[in-house]
Amino acid sequence: MDIQATLERLSGLQGPSGYEHPVAEAAVELMRPLLDEANVDRFGNAVGVRLCGKPGAPRLLLDAHLDEVGLMVTGIEEGFLRFRTVGGVDPRMLPDRELTVLTDPPLFGVVACLPPHVLKAGDMRKSVPVPELRVDIGLTQEQAEQAVPIGTPMVYREEPVLLRNGRFSGKSMDDRACFTVLLRTAELLRDKPLDVDLYLLGSTREEVSGAGAKVGTYGIHPDFCVAVDVTHAKAPDTGSGRQAKLGGGPQIGMGPNMTRWMTRRMLEKARELGIPHDVEVMEGHTGTNGWHMQTVREGIATSVVSLPLRYMHSPVETLALEDLESTAALLAAFAQGLGKEAERT
Repeated sequence: MDIQATLERLSGLQGPSGYEHPVAEAAVELMRPLLDEANVDRFGNAVGVRLCGKPGAPRLLLDAHLDEVGLMVTGIEEGFLRFRTVGGVDPRMLPDRELTVLTDPPLFGVVACLPPHVLKAGDMRKSVPVPELRVDIGLTQEQAEQAVPIGTPMVYREEPVLLRNGRFSGKSMDDRACFTVLLRTAELLRDKPLDVDLYLLGSTREEVSGAGAKVGTYGIHPDFCVAVDVTHAKAPDTGSGRQAKLGGGPQIGMGPNMTRWMTRRMLEKARELGIPHDVEVMEGHTGTNGWHMQTVREGIATSVVSLPLRYMHSPVETLALEDLESTAALLAAFAQGLGKEAERT
């Protein structure tokens, strides 16, 4: 599997929360050669399974969400589109940003901005509130009303690009990079014996509610689940606090909302195999689907594993390709022999 090519394909698709169908279909296509079965469920999640062949085997669920942050059209004024945000969009990112308006066919749009020549003193240091921003699609009022229905979603348009030293940048690395990790994990396990049934979940709507993971987990009814998501990596403006390092490997979540024996097993496997890693202290809400998955049905043993990422929720999210490989290696090691260990806990 070519990790970069897979990531480029998934990142290039448009799938804001609630509109993930193109990404889910691609995810299913990518899972089918690696698993026994893969389909899109009624909630729009991409679900795949590899059965171990043992009757009544425990079920391990690995989750990564497919949606990305975006915008939604709320009105049209003189041909310009008004909008609201879908998920955690930073308004500082928006002026002069290129967008794809998800009409049929899609339209190109730019977020309008004033040039510095006409800005008032002090305005250059201010963020423009979202209600004051507009998207220019080059149409008249009448043309725009015919082409763009109210409620049309929009996403960042940037194409992914490979930087130096294996750094990769683009939109929707959160969390399609982690779904790429799940695919690589399944590939690493393809010829390995398992004593658990392995489920992969490409979940929907994480950026707005986590509903896809809740519904998908309820339907799969796993014995253990691992939420795989991104975490903040060290960058020039992140301060001196503890931060993940690009190229430092997966961050293993530790805190009251992670099952202790699963955290311990993750750490042991990383140390045994010499996989670069670090501990991420999560003292409360993890900000991941793991928060929701742990309380589905009667409760599920849960772990959180995170991929370091710079510039989260921007169109230039940046990661290290080597971290995808090491995270997949950790998850593959964690899955092998899991059923036998779980019997002892």
